[in-house]
Amino acid sequence: MHIPGCLTTETELTGFGPALEEALAPSPDYDVSKWLYVPHTYQEYRYLLGTRGAAPLICIGVNPSTAAPGALDNTLKSVERVALHNGFDSFIMCNVYAQRATRPGDMERELNPALHRENLAAFAYALSLSAAPAVWAAWGTIIEQRAYLPLCVRDMAEAGRQYGAQWFTAGARSRRGHPHHPLYLRKDSGLDPFDIDAYCETLGAR
Repeated sequence: MHIPGCLTTETELTGFGPALEEALAPSPDYDVSKWLYVPHTYQEYRYLLGTRGAAPLICIGVNPSTAAPGALDNTLKSVERVALHNGFDSFIMCNVYAQRATRPGDMERELNPALHRENLAAFAYALSLSAAPAVWAAWGTIIEQRAYLPLCVRDMAEAGRQYGAQWFTAGARSRRGHPHHPLYLRKDSGLDPFDIDAYCETLGAR
């Protein structure tokens, strides 16, 4: 379990660009030809975690927990299974907010604008890896736990528009239309088209 040791404003934050450069260099801890892990060491935050391939499925959760290369948690194992079942050769896990916290209720209560900005840069990079990026919205009802999370989703939707992303969900959506969380999904779960713009409008109405 990861319980934040401090606010992200109180930790030394490495921007996505420098963190990506470090993550692309050889590592003694994992095979960089197989894994994408940014930052490349365990920190209070995580921008990206996934496998390398020509056709990745980009999955967006709420926030990262403890997963790392070769040590996927149950959520990430489910993400990988669903990605492979749906014809993708790899997955990239992004998050609405990049602060690590196993229990979403432990996330900081105020948005760190710098962390959000670098997280958007990470998402844009993931989108840039495909000519037609596929994005799986998978944050669940946890999106309601912090007032800043809907703002983050809207910014990610805008980034997706710039790259021509196609959005999907897997599993039943909640009564309020939130996409299903990956945990406990069947490994043969299919992907359903998701109107991210209409969803963002409902977020703004609450």
